[in-house]
This record gives sequence, C-alpha cells and structure tokens, in this order.
Amino acid sequence: MTLPVPPTQKATILSTPGDPSALLYHPAHPIPQPAPGQVLVKNAVAGINYIDTYFRTGLYPGQTPTILGREAAGVVVALGPPAEQDQDQDQYHGLRVGDRVIWLANGGYAEYSAVPAGMAVRLPDGLAFADAAAAFMSGLTALALTRETYRVRAGDWVLLHAAAGGVGFLMTQVLKKAGARVIATAGGREKVEVVEGLGADCVIDYRGGEGKGWVERVMEITGGEGVDVVYDSVGKDTWEGSLEAVKRKGTVVWFGNSSGPVPPLPLNRLSPKCVKIARPTLFGYIATRQEFEGYAHALFELLTSGALKVKIHGMYSLEDVPKAHVDLESRKTMGKLLIRFD
Repeated sequence: MTLPVPPTQKATILSTPGDPSALLYHPAHPIPQPAPGQVLVKNAVAGINYIDTYFRTGLYPGQTPTILGREAAGVVVALGPPAEQDQDQDQYHGLRVGDRVIWLANGGYAEYSAVPAGMAVRLPDGLAFADAAAAFMSGLTALALTRETYRVRAGDWVLLHAAAGGVGFLMTQVLKKAGARVIATAGGREKVEVVEGLGADCVIDYRGGEGKGWVERVMEITGGEGVDVVYDSVGKDTWEGSLEAVKRKGTVVWFGNSSGPVPPLPLNRLSPKCVKIARPTLFGYIATRQEFEGYAHALFELLTSGALKVKIHGMYSLEDVPKAHVDLESRKTMGKLLIRFD
C-alpha cells in the first residue's frame, strides 16, 4: 500500500561546500525511491541543527551536491520492497503506510525523504509534528550526554555552555530534573532570563561584564573546587576555560564546535587534575534499534507529560533555509529552528 506521491518535490540542495549561499532552492527535484528497509516519508516539519552547518562548510566531509537535514517528522507514504535475501517481516520495525513518524538520517531539507526504517519511530498520539521535531535530535542528545557520557547525579555541579541553544534549552531542564546544580552560560540579557526561567542556579552572560571572567565566577560559585562536569558545545572559544573550571577528577564533554573545533590537545594537560574528557556523538548511543527506541520513548514521555518544554525560535520555508543558517550561526537564536512544509 502507498499514498499518492507526485513525481517531483521542493528541496533545498547544497551545491558545494561553502557559506549559506551554497544552499540552493529547487522547486522540482526528483523524489527518492525507498530501497529495501527504507520508508518514504512526506515531511511536515524538519529540524535545522548546528551539525548541518558543519556539513555545509565542509568541516565534516561529505559528497555534494546533497540534501542536508538530519531529522524530520511526517507521514509514511510508502515502504521499500522486501529485501532479496531477507524475508524478515520486521525489517520495517512495525511501521505502516499512514503512520506519523519522526526520523534521524539524511535529507530533511526536502518535502519527501527515503530513510532507514530502523531510524524512524512512530509518534505518540497528541504529540504535534512541530513539538517532536523541536525536541528530537536535541533532546536525544541531551539525554544521552547526561545518562551515558557522564551520568549526572543529584547534587552534581554542572557547567553548561550555550544553554539557550537548541540542545542547551532542553539540557538545562534535563539537568534540573536530575537534581543537578547548574551553572549556565548564555549570550545577552534576553537569553540569560530565558535560561534562568528554566531553573538554572546561576547564568553567566558571556557578553556582559562577568563574561571575560567566567572561569573565576564558576570557581567562586563552587567554593574553589570547580564543577563535576562541563558540557561544552562551543569548542575553540571555551575549551581552555572548560579545563580550568572542572574539578579534580572531573569530566569535560565536548560535543560541538560552534566557534570552531577544539585544537589538538596534549594529554599531559589532563594530568594535574586527573581530568577525563569525552568527544561523543549521538549516533554512537543509538546504534541499535533497542537503543534508539529506548531514548526516543524516554523523550516522548517527557514531552507528553509536560516535564520538558520546547522552544521554537522560528519556522522557515525551504526558500529561506540560507537565512536560517545565517541566523543560527549568528548566535542570536534561542531554541530550535524548523522548516515548515506547506
């Protein structure tokens, strides 16, 4: 069974690595055919994530031309054919045409995406496409970082950089729900107020007067000991301060490069305080179907119960995706940027 699918679609395509102008709108791009083990999804809303800018610029290598976008929510309109040598009836993980799903893969900047069934999951009734897309990749990242990369416990001192961003907005809430004491950084008074409203114990405005001395401020707050863990998605501009702000036997987690990558790090920099470091990626934590479903359902429970609030910075059309990248890289956004398909 399939639902009606037109011959072409609207899509925004990365022509070659470069600045946002390399993202070109195509009003009549071919629709992909799902291969065995794939589902074809008519996207309703797609997420724009900072990782997309890494692929756009070539920081993360990839082939071009290509369609960026690592997540979207929509409706399954077709299943791929059965695999030639695999008659397992569960190759589509119970997904059916007409199911409302959200997926993690590639190709979200388009009306239709052919994605592995193993990386698509059915949405619970009542969870809107926009809310799901605003929380999915960022929320899974927040859960994995706080449950596995470093398991946050009640009473831990946590330093969270970029707390008003797509991941940071959700992670602040996850950390407080775990009972952590959160020191957050954010840029500008408006962002500081938003993060304070999420329950952070102290928010440092890195654009304000205390911004240049944020390490000293962290040490003051923690009585000179430093924090148990640093979650740093900024990279180049903050990596040295993050190492200074972590306590003896503490952990520094680098999971992004919004200011540029962390430079090569001599291991002996870690010796004086016996510091542990991690450079995780979400997909390493959801490599199996069991892991993926486990984290997805945990996130859905937080969203449907109201325990986790989402913030959507703005909805963009496919034509406006270059502007969305400019906005995201300006560090002036709060919460999640989404593409809406009319």
